[in-house]
Amino acid sequence: MTPTRIAMPDEIRAGQPFEVKTLITHPMETGRRPDPLGNPIPQNLITRFTCRLDGILAFEAALDTGVAANPYIAFLVSAERSGTLEFEWHGQHGFNVRETRAIRVV
Repeated sequence: MTPTRIAMPDEIRAGQPFEVKTLITHPMETGRRPDPLGNPIPQNLITRFTCRLDGILAFEAALDTGVAANPYIAFLVSAERSGTLEFEWHGQHGFNVRETRAIRVV
């Protein structure tokens, strides 16, 4: 499994935005860089990131060649009640990683 890191508060207040920080280990090759023999390294990108709160889209990002390796994405979300955040990274060559985290609203 591809290593991911997700950081967010342990508890949040109802309706108050809170920051979510994500990082995933991925090379993000543009297809323009040569290997040691001078041949281009094939393009290998994460192309889309989504975050859903209890199944409803809360944040989405389209990624392209300008994004560095190991993409770090931070964003704000708010929730009215406790639930689950589902994170998905989609990429080329069948790349798909999914993580979930519970949120606790106080």
